[in-house]
Amino acid sequence: MDNTTERTLSKVPEVTLIFWVIKIAATTLGETGGDTVSMSMSLGYLVGTAIFAAIFLFAVAAQIKAKSFHPFLYWTTIIATTTVGTTLADFADRSLGIGYAGGASLLFILLMASLFIWYRSLGTVSVNTISSPKAEMFYWMTIMFSQTLGTALGDWTADTAGLGYGGGLMVFSALLALVAAVYYWTNTSRTILFWAAFILTRPLGAVVGDFLDKPLSAGGLALSRYSASAALFAFMLTCILFFKQRAAEKAH
Repeated sequence: MDNTTERTLSKVPEVTLIFWVIKIAATTLGETGGDTVSMSMSLGYLVGTAIFAAIFLFAVAAQIKAKSFHPFLYWTTIIATTTVGTTLADFADRSLGIGYAGGASLLFILLMASLFIWYRSLGTVSVNTISSPKAEMFYWMTIMFSQTLGTALGDWTADTAGLGYGGGLMVFSALLALVAAVYYWTNTSRTILFWAAFILTRPLGAVVGDFLDKPLSAGGLALSRYSASAALFAFMLTCILFFKQRAAEKAH
């Protein structure tokens, strides 16, 4: 690959079907993995958040330092955002007593503020422009807020709203299907639809993750968080190895 080609590529993957498959698996892994550390290992939400925040910061620094798109580094950073999002949302909702509604509302405001500042600073929030350190900082901050918001939304829907894990799965699957329909049958901004889908995959992963590891009495399958996390990781690894992902072409 010559230098001219490298300059035309973003540092994030092309948005394809396999991107969304891996993204949903990653968000589900974030739920089971975050709960493994904070609950199964009995480290608590605050310690779990500190551990995953350190991993997140290290991964983001490595991602920004990289000269081009690297699938394993990119998805490691995504997993880091979703695990820290899980423990951080649980800490805010449960330990601080904000509640799911309060936590979701606060995180929604932070997410919108991140997108707004990003847009005002660079003139776009398109993922096809992620090539400069400044754009990457906005990108990963926005993703971290969206992952944390998704955890709170998933828990709110399944628990407070009383829909349960099956009901939450149906709600968020239907919303994602609606986004897909708008994508194929209208001219709505692709950037807006991307972020809508990106945000919605997180609560979907949250309710699926909880469904896998919560006890039967709570409507879950009572699977081991360790085994569920290992299976999800193996699935992601298989997808990354067997389905080659290309860097998105940089918008000009």
